[in-house]
Amino acid sequence: MAEPQASVVDEDADDMSTKTKTKPSWFGPKRLLFIFCVINLLNYVDRGIIASNGVNGTPRKCKDGVCKAGTGIQGDFKLTNFEDGVLSSAFMVGLLVASPIFAYLAKSFNPFRLIGVGLSVWTVATTLCGVSINFWTIAICRILVGVGEASFISLAAPFIDDNAPVSQKTAWLAAFYMCIPSGIAFGYVLGGLVASHLSWRWAFFGESILMLPWAILAFIIKPLQLKGFSDKVLTSAGDIFSHHEVEGEQVLRGKPDTLARTVDNKTTLTKDKVKPLSHFSRLLRDIKELFDKVFIVNVLGYITYNFVIGAYSYWGPKAGYGIYQMKNADMMFGGITSICGILGTLAGGIILDRVNSTINNAFKLLAGATFLGAIFCFSAFCMKNMYGFLALFAVGEILVFATQAPVNYVCLHCVKPSLRPLSMALSTILIHICGDVPSSPLVGALQDHINNWRTTALSLTAILFLAASIWFIGIFLHSVDKFNEDSKHNVSTVGNPTEVTVC
Repeated sequence: MAEPQASVVDEDADDMSTKTKTKPSWFGPKRLLFIFCVINLLNYVDRGIIASNGVNGTPRKCKDGVCKAGTGIQGDFKLTNFEDGVLSSAFMVGLLVASPIFAYLAKSFNPFRLIGVGLSVWTVATTLCGVSINFWTIAICRILVGVGEASFISLAAPFIDDNAPVSQKTAWLAAFYMCIPSGIAFGYVLGGLVASHLSWRWAFFGESILMLPWAILAFIIKPLQLKGFSDKVLTSAGDIFSHHEVEGEQVLRGKPDTLARTVDNKTTLTKDKVKPLSHFSRLLRDIKELFDKVFIVNVLGYITYNFVIGAYSYWGPKAGYGIYQMKNADMMFGGITSICGILGTLAGGIILDRVNSTINNAFKLLAGATFLGAIFCFSAFCMKNMYGFLALFAVGEILVFATQAPVNYVCLHCVKPSLRPLSMALSTILIHICGDVPSSPLVGALQDHINNWRTTALSLTAILFLAASIWFIGIFLHSVDKFNEDSKHNVSTVGNPTEVTVC
């Protein structure tokens, strides 16, 4: 009975391929990229909103027996700078726990549907942030926001990598990651505007409304699949495992809307045969396989880099106000971060494509751009004049953000195709748990201790030189692009595998 069933699956796939060829799909690769960019933008708008002076606010201050009421979250909930820093990192708890789970579930459930589940959780959680009543309630809601974001962070980049033209893979990744600085910047501006006219709570309500249509769309669109995975996975909780990703030869037929098939399909599973311990042991084996020298060096540099960027994104407006008395720090930092982030991220992706997208060239770009960016950013915080600071810091941000596409290109291409979601999830876990999760509260604690924003900012910026040094080591490592290593994975580039369809 097994052979006829396999034949039916193949015939259905061939029939789907013929239909896709004869009738071009509205929901093509470029629209997929656009949708993912909008969702990614909203994810980071949320981070900018909670960091903005309008939403984050100021603590209650007392001097000579006279107390001035605080504003925003910090004022309403009477938070210290340390507690405020913890709040900024709370969503990371959910993100770090849920990311590897979603990455592994992609082997059994359709990844596109998993993204829909995550976006639904995110929408509900941000709404609850708007009705929180104290530090602990909003902290729990921020954790749930991280759970919702986890599925998208793990699975979106592999989808883009699958569908991007070969000569523009890094540029497409750059367009996706460009939404990080622009989203944070827009969040600064939106948070300041909404809080000044309505209330900080409405900033969270607004982003929930904006995300809702995309969460629904993820369930309406015909589920897509990733290369390197089996051709039939669970699409709902009631389905049965009929095929599972296995070790063995992977063949991509080079036809539209067809996926990598398992030739040696030895591990057909059913619900009653699934054992949690076997899944856990397989996850551990996959994680062990990820940890080669290239992955380790790339992520170590990324951790160090993210330590600085995470603290910049959270404390930047307050540092700008503290050092230069910027009247509209949210607007100033938001505008600079948006423009420079877009220019830098796109430039990094385009440059790597032009010089040939290889892992070795990616490390050269990572080390060089970060080193030069560190020089300009450090020099900026030494300036006494605000306009001199803004000019130097803008150049530094362009250089620093040029790393976004190359570093994620390495994460996607230093592992075999079926491990890409786990690679993205694990790199996300490490850069956050060792990077921006501790950096915000540590920088807050440092500022509480020394009470000098210039010294705090200079100390933080100096860490970028360490990131550049770590990535410089990667230039001398032997690296293999495992996604494009045809002899190992038999991934054919014949045909056009980038077409996708919609119901």
